[in-house]
This record gives sequence, structure tokens and C-alpha cells, in this order.
Amino acid sequence: MGNKVKSIGLIGLGMVAGVAASFQFSAIAQKVTGAPLPLEELRQLSDVFGLIKTDYVESVDDKKLLTEAISGMVSSLDPHSVYLDKKAFREMRETVAGKFVGIGVEVGLEDGYIKVVSPIEDTPAFKAGIKAGDVITRIDGTLIKGVSLDESVKKMRGEPHSKVSVTISRKDEDKPLVFNITREEIRVQSVKAKIIEPGYAWLRISQFQEPTVDDMAKKIAALYQQDPHIKGLVLDLRNDPGGVVPGAIGVSAAFLPKDSVIVSTNGQLLSSKETFYGRQEFYAPRAKADPLAKLPAALKDVPMVVLVNGGSASASEIVAGALQDYKRAIIMGSQTFGKGSVQTLRQLTADTAVKLTTARYYTPKNRAIQARGITPDLLVDESADGDGLERLRVREADLQKHLGNDKDPEADVKRDPLEDEQSLAVLAKKTKPVEFGSKDDFQLAQAINHFKGLPVKLAKADAAAAPANDVGESKPDTPPQPPKPLQPETKAK
Repeated sequence: MGNKVKSIGLIGLGMVAGVAASFQFSAIAQKVTGAPLPLEELRQLSDVFGLIKTDYVESVDDKKLLTEAISGMVSSLDPHSVYLDKKAFREMRETVAGKFVGIGVEVGLEDGYIKVVSPIEDTPAFKAGIKAGDVITRIDGTLIKGVSLDESVKKMRGEPHSKVSVTISRKDEDKPLVFNITREEIRVQSVKAKIIEPGYAWLRISQFQEPTVDDMAKKIAALYQQDPHIKGLVLDLRNDPGGVVPGAIGVSAAFLPKDSVIVSTNGQLLSSKETFYGRQEFYAPRAKADPLAKLPAALKDVPMVVLVNGGSASASEIVAGALQDYKRAIIMGSQTFGKGSVQTLRQLTADTAVKLTTARYYTPKNRAIQARGITPDLLVDESADGDGLERLRVREADLQKHLGNDKDPEADVKRDPLEDEQSLAVLAKKTKPVEFGSKDDFQLAQAINHFKGLPVKLAKADAAAAPANDVGESKPDTPPQPPKPLQPETKAK
């Protein structure tokens, strides 16, 4: 399938761009492998460097050449290994910390323009009066139609207390609106929660960041304060691209028996051969108190549905895989992305680093997620009309140079090319983003039906395998019993 259609599928959901990676941090280290350097190849590199300096059509900066050489060497390994220059390193740290300097809007791409999905509460954009549905046409007077989502976001970010001009086109307004906004540090709330109706709660995690476990604990406490008799909890991980592994461990631990195995990793380094348990030392090692200690006891037994889709990746798949292995929750939605690798950050200088793939990760039952993903227990389409933009999604197995699945080689197979790319592009343009948690959220409605014992409308692929007297629908099993801890196949450090 062409890159054009793939791009439409990625941005068509209107969500903020995320990082589909699991981060671990290490101090600056210089490692000696003991293997001799490949002198002949290094001579060739030196010769090519010299040729470019003397023969190229125009002068090229030495630093630029060497930086690009490092970047090319790292990026040739797999899609998630990357060299981070000063700007990229700063942005990555901001993403992990859950804060950045900007105006405070969640945005998506629509008809070549940047559309505001939602202003973040109590941010400069919110206070200035920017509203959901506004279309950003210019940034600092420059027309942005056709500019990529990432580039537009970068233009709105900047230094604290600096100013940016944003031109807005708003429905029912005859003239463009110009907002002169002062940038501030924005704290991204990665956790949302609400009572959908009496007895049923919705908990959404949009990305796993350093504050996620603390934020989740506060949201859950608030839910039980509002409704002490919750009969069903929906954990929404749709379009969650991943993030920090400790966040995934903490979220999983909140719903599983104490000390349960959450995930294990395996790689070339001895330090990458680890088993991670649902204990504070693994999800909040620097915290003075355990953020999960005061959670309601009922949380361990409340019936659960976990919603996932093709945008659920990495840390999201750790959580979904653990809860599925223990039969703690019903996984509902569509096949996840399939990113089952761990990236470790190796700082090179104070301002640069390499994000390097160092291990694969495995569910408690030793399933490898890489290139396969998590298969839902109940396949449910994005809407009542079908799978919407799911067919357009690029997954791990579609990426060039992706790692294979060491447990199941058959997982390392690209999907069949989609037919009629033009019609799919039209579909992407016409399909509106789903507002997760809203009254129009079809998959959430099916999760509530499952709790209530009402029929669940399955995707066509799942409906075909349903019993003859219940084609296209499914009824819930009895509530899952508390699981017994699984024994890890590797020893804990």
C-alpha cells in the first residue's frame, strides 16, 4: 500500500502525535566490547568523508556530515533506534515527563489544515478562548496548509514566555480570528476518568508518562468516591502509543494480585534479561510512598474490559498482555500495533543521546508481542458501520527493518496489500475521529453491554466464528476470578 494512504491512516484519528516506545534511562557510559575495530571499513568512511569535503558541489559542514553518519548508522538497525540531536533529545525528555512549552492544544490534521481537537484546560490557549473544532490556518502569519502535523506542532512550541500568533477559522465566524498567545510550560494529563452511568466507570490512559501511575491512582480514588459500588471498569488504551515501562507496570499492578509478574525482557546485555513484578520498586522506585497503596480493595476484583486498537502500542501492549494472561480482563477492540521491543537511552553528551533497541519484552506467559501485537478476546469494530480507519493503519510488521518475533516467526508477515487505495483515501477523508468516552463511542458502548450481559456486536471476522444462534453477537462470560501468580521463566534480579 502506498505511503500516501498509510499517512492518511496515521493522522486521520486526530490525536496528538505520540512516542510508541518504552524508555529506560542510563547514565553516560563508554563501553569497550573487546572486539577489534574494523579498520578497513573505517578507512572507507574516512575516504568518503574526504571525497565529500573536496569534490561535492558545495561546502558541507564537518559536524553536519559526522552527525548524519551517526544518525544513519543507528537508524539502519530498526525503526525505533534513533540518534537524538539537541532539539530531539529535549523534545523526547519533555514527552516522557509529560510536559512541554507551548500554547496547550491537542490537534489533528483535517483537509490540509490543523484542527483543534481540544484545548487543554487552564493553558494559554484555553484562557485565550481557542475552542474544540477551531481550524488553525496560520502560525505567526505563515500559511500552514499542507504543512505536516509535526512541523505545525513545532511552530507552536518554543521558549517559555515567548509569543506566538495563531490565526483561527471558526464556524459561524465571518472573519478569521487572531490570537496572540504567550507560551508556557504545559502539563499533559495522560489519565482521564468518569462515571459513564451508575455502576460503570471509564478510565483512559492516552500515554504512559512519569506521572501516569500517580495520576491514575488519584483518578481511581475519585471514581470510587463518586460511586463506591462500581460494577464494571473500562480501561481505555486505544491510540495509546506507549511510553515509560514503569508506568505500564504500575497500571497493571493496580488490578493484579500483589507481586504478580507483569513483563519480562531479554536481549544481548545481561542487564536486559529481567523480570518485572508488580511492586513499588519496579513502578515507583524514587517515590517515598507507594502510589497504589491506598487504592480501594474492590479494584482487584471489579470486572474489567480493556479497549485497544491498532494505535495501542508498546507499554499499552504490556498492560493488555498482562491482564489477558491472568484472565483479569476481557480485551476488546482490534489487533494492537505489535511493538514488543525496549529502547534504552544512552546519553552521548549533555545534549545528545542514542535511543537504542536493547531487548524484546514478553507477557507473563512468555508470549512475544513483537510484530504480532495483542489479539483481542472480542473483536469489535470502531463503529456500527465497520472498522473505519483501522484498515488504513500501519503496524509494526509493515515497517521496514522491524525486528522479528523470536517466539512465533509466522507473526513476522506483512498484511496483504489493500485494494483500491483511492477509495480508502476517500474513506479517510470522510471518516470523522471518534471522541473516546463520548455517547457516540461505539466500542465503549459494547464494553458496557458486556458488563450488563447484553449482546455485543462483534466485528465481521469474529462474528463468523460465533455460534449459529448468536451470529454477530457475544454475551459475557462470568466475572473473572482472581488469578494465581504465574511463575516467571526467567529469574528476577
